[in-house]
Amino acid sequence: MTVGVLPNVPEPDEVVAAMATAGYRATELGPPGYLGRGADLRERLARAGLDLAGGFIPVRFSEPEHWEEDLAAMERTLDLFEAAGGAEAHAILADADSPERVANPGRAAEDRALGLDDRGWQALAEGVARALELAHARGFEPSFHPHTGSHVEAPWEIERVLELTEADLVLDTGHVTLGGGDATLALADWGDRVNHVHVKDIRLDVLRSVIADRVDMPEAWRRGIFCEVGSGDVDYAAFFEALRASGYSGWLVVEQDWVPGPEDDITEAAEAQARNRRWLAEHAGL
Repeated sequence: MTVGVLPNVPEPDEVVAAMATAGYRATELGPPGYLGRGADLRERLARAGLDLAGGFIPVRFSEPEHWEEDLAAMERTLDLFEAAGGAEAHAILADADSPERVANPGRAAEDRALGLDDRGWQALAEGVARALELAHARGFEPSFHPHTGSHVEAPWEIERVLELTEADLVLDTGHVTLGGGDATLALADWGDRVNHVHVKDIRLDVLRSVIADRVDMPEAWRRGIFCEVGSGDVDYAAFFEALRASGYSGWLVVEQDWVPGPEDDITEAAEAQARNRRWLAEHAGL
C-alpha cells in the first residue's frame, strides 16, 4: 500500500535503525526487495543487529489458475530468506486479498455468504498443501496467517483451514479480533496449531463504525483501526497469561499498521514502535 506508491515512505536504513534503537531483535521482511536483496539484505540487517523473523507471502489459494505465478513469487521470497541467513524465519502464508472481502471487513463472521463455496475451499486446501510442501522443501517453517481482506478472516473460516489442511497458524491478535474472534479464546481453541504470533492492537469502536458504515479496509486503516499496543481493546493481560501457560516459545512480532499522510514522516511511527516495545517490557515482562 505504501512502498513504491506514496512519496514519503521512509528509507529501509531508517526503518531498521529505528527498530534496533527501540530494542527489537528481528524484523519481518516487508515487501520483497524493500530491505534489499542478496548481500545488501544480509548486510543491512547485520548492521542493525537484526535477525529475520519471517516474511509475508500472499497466494491466491482458491484460484488454481494463479498458483504457478504465485508459487514462483514465493520461491523468490524464500530466496531472500536464504540471502538474509534467516534460518528461523517463518514463511507466513496468507490467502491473497479478495476485492469482495477487502470491501467487507469484519462482516464474514455474521454473513457466511461472503465466504468460499465448497469448490473454493477444496481449491484453497490444495493450494495451501502445495505452499506448505514448498516451504518445507526449502527448509523454512510455514505459518498460515488468517488475514483481513482475504477468504480466511472469521473464526469459522479459520476452523475450515485447520480442518482441511496441515497448516499451523499465525495468531494475530488484531486480525483475529477484527474477524469476530477473541485472541485468548483463539489461543485456547487452536493453541496446538499456533507457531507464530503477531501482537497487534485494535479499536473496537472503529471496527463497529467500519461495519455499520459498510466501508472498505483501506478506509478502516485511515480511521486508525489498528493502534499502539495497550491502547486498544485486546485483553493483553489475559492473552499473555494464556500464552505463557501454553508453553509457546516462538516469535512475537509487533505490528502497527501506518499509512503516512502527506505531511507525516518516520519520527512519529518510530516513536510509536519504541512505545510498543516499552509497553511489552513494562506490562508483559517481554
